[in-house]
Amino acid sequence: MKKSIAIAGNIGSGKSTLLEFLANNFEIQPFYEPNATNPYLPSFYEDMSAWAFHSQLYFLANKFKLHQALDQAPGVVALDRTIFEDAEIFATALHRMGHIDKRDWATYQDLYGAILDAIHAPDLLIYVRCGMRTLRKRIRMRGREMEQDIDPAYLRRLQRLYDKWIENYTMSDVMVIDSDRLDYASDLIDQLDLIERVEAIV
Repeated sequence: MKKSIAIAGNIGSGKSTLLEFLANNFEIQPFYEPNATNPYLPSFYEDMSAWAFHSQLYFLANKFKLHQALDQAPGVVALDRTIFEDAEIFATALHRMGHIDKRDWATYQDLYGAILDAIHAPDLLIYVRCGMRTLRKRIRMRGREMEQDIDPAYLRRLQRLYDKWIENYTMSDVMVIDSDRLDYASDLIDQLDLIERVEAIV
């Protein structure tokens, strides 16, 4: 049975933890976002205007490869963050903040449109929703140096874009998980509830 699951959510919402949980409890092959391999990311956090376009192009190209791998992989597969979020949330936020100019934005949009025609939507999108206070706490706790100085206003901007995007998302079935209240990392009751919800679909 070929099925694909995409996990979406803001920085620090708990996507990777959920992906690990799914991989450990189901016969699911996990695919992780290539944060650690993005050579532009350190420069981006130092100077967003100079490196936003480069960083987002890198994510777009690598996420395209991941989506292609999802299409080719057998069985049930799951992806930590989608190409849709790269474009609809992160690149859009940077463009609206003035870090990606009109010329570069037009180039990005042309490439994104071509990629959409070449990939398949997931069978299920799991949206991990999380409040700002919890997001900031988790970012501090996981200790990624590049993330420690993220402007709270930037996180709030991303969250507004996420809320609008998920409200209008129609490409697949959607499951919403409130990770503020759901502890699928350690609470047995929450784990069983999540397993039942996922089993009903996959």
